Amino acid sequence: MRHALFAAGLVLLIGAGRQSGDPLSRAGEIRMADVQGRIDHLTIDPEGRRLFVAALGNDTVEVLDLHSGSVLQSLRGFHEPQGIGQPLDGNLVGVANGGSGDLVLLGRASLRVLKTVALGSDADNVRFDAAARRFYVGYGSGAIAAVTEDGRRAGNVQLPDHPESFQLESGGSRLFVNVPGARAIVVVDRQTMQVQGRWPLTGAAANYPMALDEAAHRLFVGCRRPAAVLEFDTTTGTQVGVVPTVGDTDDMFYDAARQRLYVIGGEGFVDVFARRGGALERLARVPTAAGARTGLFVPAEDRLYVAAPRRGNATASVLIYSVR
Repeated sequence: MRHALFAAGLVLLIGAGRQSGDPLSRAGEIRMADVQGRIDHLTIDPEGRRLFVAALGNDTVEVLDLHSGSVLQSLRGFHEPQGIGQPLDGNLVGVANGGSGDLVLLGRASLRVLKTVALGSDADNVRFDAAARRFYVGYGSGAIAAVTEDGRRAGNVQLPDHPESFQLESGGSRLFVNVPGARAIVVVDRQTMQVQGRWPLTGAAANYPMALDEAAHRLFVGCRRPAAVLEFDTTTGTQVGVVPTVGDTDDMFYDAARQRLYVIGGEGFVDVFARRGGALERLARVPTAAGARTGLFVPAEDRLYVAAPRRGNATASVLIYSVR
């Protein structure tokens, strides 16, 4: 039986999905009543129990209180915020503004702007390198910039076209970059900021999200034409597999503890894959909401957060799923 508990904007679904045995169970929803337009990426402040949401179409960063399930603050002054990331052991949040082409460094505690770093047009995805203490930001017609925590430009690498999602090795210096305009993955050495290689795609194009299983030397690439996940061997750069998936994907995450892949698609579902006999097999297709194509997987919480934009009478929200 499903019960609903309403508290400060949070809807908790008690018992939802428990009978189905699905790998994802709907656990709640945090509504963002004032948010309009497209929602892009998310990051979490684990100590403060806050979720930061890049509300691109609203020109705001929404700060959600995970304790109360409410909007704590709506940060204004952004211009199409897209990527967002942070050092989990630091006091910064980096927000990439697509409209103004810069990286804004916020104090994580104060939520005040500490530094604005000019990059170029269409600043997009953000990642933080905990070992080198650098932000990496994709931008422009084809580049990734390295930015230090005090806002200095520490390096730049040119790419054949605009970069989408990228992933950093923790046990090495490689950076794997989706470049859909080149229909390829570009491999960058983070130490030298030089291109090491280029892996062409076969069987699909429009490669946007990406996830890395570093232990098994596998890179997963989400494509939109057609909707598919491509699998690469990172030791050879060879494409070793392809499986159909949910349409309009923009975020995907690898769950190392369960050896699963979560693919979020704007078609209105999350596809859950696991490895069976050496190949990816879909375990479940879990309903979300139309247009919900970005999110955040938090392994320490066993939670998957999915951002759902306002559609019709449905308020913008973050949907919360328990990982089973």
